[in-house]
Amino acid sequence: MSDPISLTVNGQPQTVRAEPETPLLYVLRNDLGLMAPKFGCGLGQCGACTVHMDGVAIRSCATPVSSARGTRITTLEGLKRGSALHAVQQAFIDEQAAQCGYCINGWIMTAAALLEANPHASEDDIRRGLSGLKCRCGTHLAILRAVKRAASRMAAERRT
Repeated sequence: MSDPISLTVNGQPQTVRAEPETPLLYVLRNDLGLMAPKFGCGLGQCGACTVHMDGVAIRSCATPVSSARGTRITTLEGLKRGSALHAVQQAFIDEQAAQCGYCINGWIMTAAALLEANPHASEDDIRRGLSGLKCRCGTHLAILRAVKRAASRMAAERRT
């Protein structure tokens, strides 16, 4: 039997009916209509399903919805600040870092969490932080440029 589960997603309180072990990804996509997190591998290995749980990048395909109770979930749809895109989103556009777009959710969400925690991340920090993600189109160099651009922008914003 499905239980009502209260969540906060992109700043909005939500209540869904789901089995506690249902992957958070399924609830986000099927119940709440949020299409940015994608089903890739279903094992938490590729990163296409990445969302933030209390600011930490997690794989929503491998996270039961019951573990999201009492946390803040942010998807790519909720990443922007007001009407402005998040620095990472804007940098991906500026660097034309997306090709097919399927995996881009994982890269942006992982990079955003990384840079929120460490806005002065070095190239090595960025490479390590993004190392578990998969892109089959081969845009890794453009992605790296985009994250470095976002890091510079975020560091400059914190100085002002």
